Amino acid sequence: MIELEQYKIDLAALSVQIQELGVSLNIPRTMLDIEELESKAGDPAFWGDLENSQKVLQRTKELKMKVERFEKQTQLCEDLMTLVEMGMEENDASVLTEIKDGFAELKANYDKLMLETLLTGEYDKNNAILTLHAGAGGTEAQDWVEMLFRMYTRWCEDKGFELKTLDYLDGEEAGIKSVTFEVSGVNAYGYLKAEKGVHRLVRISPFDSSGRRHTSFASLDVMPEMDENFEIKINPDDLRVDTYRASGAGGQHINKTSSAIRITHIPTNVVVTCQTQRSQHQNKDYAMKMLYAKLMVLKEQEHKEKIEDLKGVQLDIAWGSQIRSYVFCPYTMVNDHRTGVKVGDLDAVMNGDLDVFINAFLSGRKADDAEVDL
Repeated sequence: MIELEQYKIDLAALSVQIQELGVSLNIPRTMLDIEELESKAGDPAFWGDLENSQKVLQRTKELKMKVERFEKQTQLCEDLMTLVEMGMEENDASVLTEIKDGFAELKANYDKLMLETLLTGEYDKNNAILTLHAGAGGTEAQDWVEMLFRMYTRWCEDKGFELKTLDYLDGEEAGIKSVTFEVSGVNAYGYLKAEKGVHRLVRISPFDSSGRRHTSFASLDVMPEMDENFEIKINPDDLRVDTYRASGAGGQHINKTSSAIRITHIPTNVVVTCQTQRSQHQNKDYAMKMLYAKLMVLKEQEHKEKIEDLKGVQLDIAWGSQIRSYVFCPYTMVNDHRTGVKVGDLDAVMNGDLDVFINAFLSGRKADDAEVDL
């Protein structure tokens, strides 16, 4: 049968790609790393340092998942090839549906694994800290921030990532002026760094009684979460720590005591805030994580002459600086200006279906890097 013959050809080609992927993922080296880590865990002194032991166990789990996913791919490919050959021998068309579904699953999983090979940055595996700010557009822009926050919340839910709100400032009439949140999960920063930039909204504003079309902007900053073991050392004398009464979305976000924390790093004038945790101590811990992340960004660009130069890299949250446009009217379209990817299913995107944009950005980034290397 022609269809089965075509699947046999496609599976043979994909099988070669999967084996090449195994080389890129360095599966043999990964298996040796697992053995070394498990050997460490077998040392009686291993549990003496609880923090380190937890990191080792987490790393072991991540590496095992990597190997298991690759092995599952190779096994599925072999099983499908066997099924195709049986169907061809017996001229049995009834296996086509199972082969079609299996091939679609195999291809989707391959694409996900392939994407992971692009996440080779030093901090890609880290958790991510994101901050959304309303830009030009007033109340409409603040509503846009709330919509984007919901979009990223849905994306995190779909990926199984944990999202924790760290700082939250309500809009004056509606929406959110700014919100900072932590996304926890393997490769969280590696994926979400693709979303950094200005996001533009075009729609008929529900806040305009004349029903006019409005354009609004919001910026998203994305940083990898860093801890105190990072190479940057912070002198406590360089910090100004202020406490104030938290305000925000209500309920458990509100505290009757001055538990919110604002930390200013005096040499760089970097300011971080956290107000959503239950205690002043917790808020300070998260604020320090944000400070380490921001200082890391500055350190990576330390060839700049002044901190003002670093701040100048940030584009205005307005016309001409957007990475992506979300058009609700007069047609529906999401257009990523960096990659050229366009999606007509606006509802799906606003419900967190962002992978097509993230994948295109990361693939393009790797291609650009390769050209530079040449």
